[in-house]
Amino acid sequence: MLEHLHIQNYALIGNIDIDFHDGFAAITGETGAGKSIILGALALVMGGRADTKAITEGEDHCVIEADFGQYLIRRELNQNGRSRSFVNDEVVTQQELKALARQLIDIHSQHENLLIENDDFQLGIVDTIAHNDQQRQAYEQAYNAYTEAKKALEDLQALAAKSSQDADYIAFQYKQLDEAQLTEGEENELEQEQYRLTHAEDIKLNLQTVLQKMDDDEQGALSLIHSCDISDAAPELQERLKSVEIELKDIVADLNRIYDDSEINPERLQQVSERLDLINTLLRKHQLSTVGELIELRDQLAQQVNRFANFDEEIAQLQHALKEATTELTNAAQVLTQSRQAVRENISKQLIQSLGSLGVMHANVDISIEDLPDFTPSGKDNVQFLFAANLNQSLRRVAEVASGGEISRLMLCIKALIASTNGLPTIIFDEIDTGVSGEVATQMGLIMQQMAASRQIIAITHLPQIAAQAHHQYRVYKQDTATRTETHIAQLTAEERINEIASMLAGKQITDSVLDTARQMLQTKK
Repeated sequence: MLEHLHIQNYALIGNIDIDFHDGFAAITGETGAGKSIILGALALVMGGRADTKAITEGEDHCVIEADFGQYLIRRELNQNGRSRSFVNDEVVTQQELKALARQLIDIHSQHENLLIENDDFQLGIVDTIAHNDQQRQAYEQAYNAYTEAKKALEDLQALAAKSSQDADYIAFQYKQLDEAQLTEGEENELEQEQYRLTHAEDIKLNLQTVLQKMDDDEQGALSLIHSCDISDAAPELQERLKSVEIELKDIVADLNRIYDDSEINPERLQQVSERLDLINTLLRKHQLSTVGELIELRDQLAQQVNRFANFDEEIAQLQHALKEATTELTNAAQVLTQSRQAVRENISKQLIQSLGSLGVMHANVDISIEDLPDFTPSGKDNVQFLFAANLNQSLRRVAEVASGGEISRLMLCIKALIASTNGLPTIIFDEIDTGVSGEVATQMGLIMQQMAASRQIIAITHLPQIAAQAHHQYRVYKQDTATRTETHIAQLTAEERINEIASMLAGKQITDSVLDTARQMLQTKK
């Protein structure tokens, strides 16, 4: 529960420290005293949106700290817009702070009465009371599997439809590359062969000249080297000359082979040129640079061609998978619906009973659960709270028939019902009593008092009937200083509570009878 609240430099608050206790506490004060400011500070420390306008004018930062016993939460906001959050002095993200806050406190402000018109809110009420977390988790898993299977099928069907338009062209491209019988690196070999064939005559003439110089019987290089004998003068050099002679013989042999192969062959030259033309045409067509890239493209096209042939089989497999996922989801949805149907009558019964104690004597409430045409992330149910406040009045959506006061009472009954089923330690009601008065207000106070038996309840109220039912009471007030007006909050003593309740009853005209009435209201609280 909330044990202590510290607020510094927030709006009209300079510095306040206030202790809270278990049970039911009422926060009262004149309109404009700053009750909403305290609530805003509490919302900020629980992860609400930070706004530098909330920092007290003339100050450079504000600090709000809430002590929940096990958790000490602090939020700091600077004029430069930077906001930092701490839990037990360790920095946390705003998302982490919000997640923790949802486990510690529920702040119900006036505008939240409009949530009764929200379908998701109504569904959430039923699920909270049904305690169907396991069923919802099982459904969500089945729903995710279903949506993934559905998307995979739709994507493949779209690809198949598009591919059918391109299939002939892709098949033609593949056939052209496949028939080319490409070999990686062959363009370089062909270009070299083309050069030799084109210059075959010049090459043979040049080779013939070189061979004559190297292998002439009398003046050739081989004959001259062979005739050299320096074994007496330099035997080691003589050995090197022999090695040169052997190497030259090998060179001459190779040159003779090249000379014999360097024939003038116009037919082969044409074949090589046509092959190079084909390769260059394919490279230009596909905007590639090498035969290796053409081969890679051919293999990719082959995969596409093969997939065209397998689309029907793949689609059939995905259709089967979707059918199985749909069956699983349908079963999970039915289990989830059953969990909601199981608590529907009990919710209606308890709300009718609670509304009766709040003066809606002929209230009728029904929870309509109808099947939706398609699956949603939260199930296949359309949950609607239907309401009637008078005899012989047909049940309709709450927003269509309930007055503001009736909605306030209904929301309090819903919050009380939810509180009885979950372990949320602290609930704050911000003027949930709008539109009610008299005995109804007293009964609302009693409901909050009953809720406080198992959790901390804090109510911001203008009604003395509700404040009188509280175990503790706090007064919010303004006080002028030399430089500004500041908001303060103080816990009231027993005598101060009498005066505050009397003020709420009669304003500034407090008489002895009003004080007696205030004493009686406080003495008769349960």
